[in-house]
Amino acid sequence: MAFPAGALFDLDGTLLDSAPDMLATVNRMRDARGRTPLALADIRPVVSRGARAMAAVAFPELDAEGVVALVPEFLAVYGEELGRHSRPFDGIEAMLAALEAAGTRWGIVTNKPEGLAQRILPQLGWQDRCAVLIGGDTLAERKPHPLPLLHAASAIDIPARDCVYVGDDARDILAARAAGMPSIVALWGYRLDDDDPIAWQGDAMLDTPEALLQPAAWPRPT
Repeated sequence: MAFPAGALFDLDGTLLDSAPDMLATVNRMRDARGRTPLALADIRPVVSRGARAMAAVAFPELDAEGVVALVPEFLAVYGEELGRHSRPFDGIEAMLAALEAAGTRWGIVTNKPEGLAQRILPQLGWQDRCAVLIGGDTLAERKPHPLPLLHAASAIDIPARDCVYVGDDARDILAARAAGMPSIVALWGYRLDDDDPIAWQGDAMLDTPEALLQPAAWPRPT
């Protein structure tokens, strides 16, 4: 068996363990308000849910409007912490190298703002390796809408059905299904305690990035 022709990945919680950057961000915001710091375990489960979710955890007394008002500050502080503490998950680099050696084109489809995602690629040495990068503000729609995945597949000139999308959130799997793209649930990523990844109905569920070194682990189009 061979690797798929195209492999697309979510970024935070799938390729990149970015929770430490997010923790540094919310703790700077809390410190500016005289609050004690949070622990990584407090923020990690909601990292894949975006800035609003992390701001809500950092300031649980705020209502929805108050949380939204903090998003610009969160993004500004996060822009300063970007890449300072985060690292690829163990096994990701070896997996990407195996895909490249096999001729698979790989890219990133994230809900993170494109400008922030673009900035982190050179820090990881991925700027010339990643064939396509779609951010949450690149197009008119973002995940769970299928448009970002369909656009990414078109950009690398591979039919969606011949790509596989790997992500750690329900929105990732919903987007892949709507795009007609096989999907893998990244169980090593960020989830709330009450999340049920089985219910997301991905085509495969894997515990570690190392499992992706085996071509047989990648689902095939049906």
